Amino acid sequence: MTIPHPTDTGPITLADHSYFYTGASYIEVDGKRLLRDGMYLEKFVPQEQTQTTPVVMFHGAGQTGLNYIGTPDGRRGWLHDFLRAGFCVYIVDQPERGRSGHSLTGRQLVEYDVAHIENHFTATKNHNLWPQSQLHTQWPGSGQMGDSRFDHFYASQVEFLSDRTASELLTQQAGVKLLDLIGPAFIVTHSQSGPMGWLIADARPDCVKAILALEPNGPPFFDVQYTGGQPWYEYDLQELARPYGLTRVPLTFEPPLANDETLAFEHQPQTPDNESVDGYLQSQPARQLPHLQKIPIMIMVAEASYHAPYDYLTSAFLTQAGVDHELVFLKQQGFNGNGHMVMLEKNNHQVADVMISWLSKLN
Repeated sequence: MTIPHPTDTGPITLADHSYFYTGASYIEVDGKRLLRDGMYLEKFVPQEQTQTTPVVMFHGAGQTGLNYIGTPDGRRGWLHDFLRAGFCVYIVDQPERGRSGHSLTGRQLVEYDVAHIENHFTATKNHNLWPQSQLHTQWPGSGQMGDSRFDHFYASQVEFLSDRTASELLTQQAGVKLLDLIGPAFIVTHSQSGPMGWLIADARPDCVKAILALEPNGPPFFDVQYTGGQPWYEYDLQELARPYGLTRVPLTFEPPLANDETLAFEHQPQTPDNESVDGYLQSQPARQLPHLQKIPIMIMVAEASYHAPYDYLTSAFLTQAGVDHELVFLKQQGFNGNGHMVMLEKNNHQVADVMISWLSKLN
């Protein structure tokens, strides 16, 4: 018999619950004034707020802040874990996403189909696209279309900007305005929002008390394509996906980059094991990221996720750039079988306990 986690039992009392927007600006279209590019935030303050620094949670591609509020099998989400621990929490819907709304000014939207959701998030062991995919056991239910928990999750997926550079820029701008408003905060990112964490911290290093990056978008420079065959992966070398290594939008490097200059990089053929991909890092001497160097950073990687083969490269890039950080593999913490959507999986509360323990020590 499974014993319910304390987060799923009993009331969680709020002292305040509100919403607001940041980052919006007025534009003129066909003679009309319109407000665009705002970022929706929902604020939750626990009755017993014992932590002095609030937490801002950013979701990934195709998602909204709903990811952190509940799970597809009806349990409470990471929001409630952090509220129980005494944190004030801000939940984000990125600009051009969910309750932030969409403009009608020519931006192209995309969405994930059932196949992508199943083979990347919920039923990866059925598709065997990367070596670790067979280890996925923590998703509630079969992870396939028709299972009520899959259908519940898929119903929460939304359209998002096809232009990832625009997404990074808009979220950075709105995130900076948020910190200017609320002051120092911890930032939690997941997947596609990983670059936003680096960018917001780069712009406001004194206001970011820590970054907890769950499987941040990567690896450096180029996207990996999984084939499910032999070889089981290849790089898309036709497009420089992240010209600044971690991001599409410029970061502050030392020595500085000239206008329109991107980082020099080189292939790294060595891998930690035969279940990891090779990759690309900066050419030596590597430029530094001075604004990130004093910020506590943790990168968390799930055992069965499609990030498992390459997130070590994101860590290596930070090390090259002089950024001290922790790289935490969940399997080494005793958490086996997690996929990319850790916050929605069966052991979500136990993983949250690790995150809360780390952040609490920084308060």
